[in-house]
Amino acid sequence: MPVYTAPVESAQRSHGPTLAERLGDTPHVSPLWHHVLRICGCGSDRAGDWLLKSAVKRGASHYDRAFSSDIPEDFPDLTDEEIGVALCLGIHPYNPVFIRAAAQLLSSPDVNPRRLLRLAKMERVEPILLHIAEIAGQREPRAQPWEYLRQNLARRAVPTESSLPHWSRFVSQTNVTPFGGGPEIKWLYRRRLAA
Repeated sequence: MPVYTAPVESAQRSHGPTLAERLGDTPHVSPLWHHVLRICGCGSDRAGDWLLKSAVKRGASHYDRAFSSDIPEDFPDLTDEEIGVALCLGIHPYNPVFIRAAAQLLSSPDVNPRRLLRLAKMERVEPILLHIAEIAGQREPRAQPWEYLRQNLARRAVPTESSLPHWSRFVSQTNVTPFGGGPEIKWLYRRRLAA
């Protein structure tokens, strides 16, 4: 079966600016990234694909695709918060799909907001998570962990926030018609997995 790759937002790309560079920042030397590399056994060029595959297996179903068979399976000892934050690290080549998958994975009552807050600060992904949290606030104001992050995460200046995905990329829109029917816009929550 051929592996699907979208033209612009494919899984990991090996060239181009990093997410941090697109945001006018420098990539952070991340302890979480080194931990992910040890766990997944992939090189840094494929670890993003592994994180995306793990997020999809944990319920970020909107980003399901055929993954290469040589990408290892999910490692259950890594928390959802760690996977979500790792997808937002500035060290990745710029890929909005990672940010969007992180948003869906973290949009769950099972996510620990305090743990996520601590990781966001430690891994310097506050601007990305605040971007998601602010969009969630417009669509689902009480949704956790986003309400908690809006209230407790300090803002860090990022000069090129327009490099982050548009609000429409974090929602599903249905019933849009050219005949005056309005859209039904729903925040993408993580799919509940069978126990």
